[in-house]
Amino acid sequence: MTISASYKAEQQRLHENNPNYGVASVEFAPTVSRLINNLGIRKVLDYGAGKGRLGQNLEVNHPVTVTLYDPGIPGIDETPEPHEMVCCIDVLEHIEPEFIDAVLDDLQRLVVRLGFFTIHTGPAMKVLSDGRNAHLIQEGPEWWLPRILSRFELHAYNRVSAQGFQVIVCPLLPISD
Repeated sequence: MTISASYKAEQQRLHENNPNYGVASVEFAPTVSRLINNLGIRKVLDYGAGKGRLGQNLEVNHPVTVTLYDPGIPGIDETPEPHEMVCCIDVLEHIEPEFIDAVLDDLQRLVVRLGFFTIHTGPAMKVLSDGRNAHLIQEGPEWWLPRILSRFELHAYNRVSAQGFQVIVCPLLPISD
């Protein structure tokens, strides 16, 4: 399980009531576009897609299919299939702490060729209906990177702000004898 029923309902409320909730991916669309164009990516999964703005803002030079997945939005909340590229932008810090390993395992299952993940490490400006900060996990790269690197090969790491970073990852190569 990657999300509790109560938190899924909370996410649905946030998406319904706030037109700007789940739109952080727009800022990263140019970077994702360059990766798609340079690597010839054809199938992208937007994991935690929110309003689907990433796909709407891509500038690509070849046909690309963007699949949306977000457990907080009915209609795009079905378990996705693996994709060539998986983008998970401003999502992981919103995951319930008890489910973060399950979500990272799910991402590992889904990334066929390339993953692009961004993580905000500080508090969000939004709060949940119960008063908690919308960023349920507020940890720095030293907390996140071991969890990511146990599942993926790191190709790039960049700080994007004082309170955030991005990684480009690939599936781990099998260990040979």
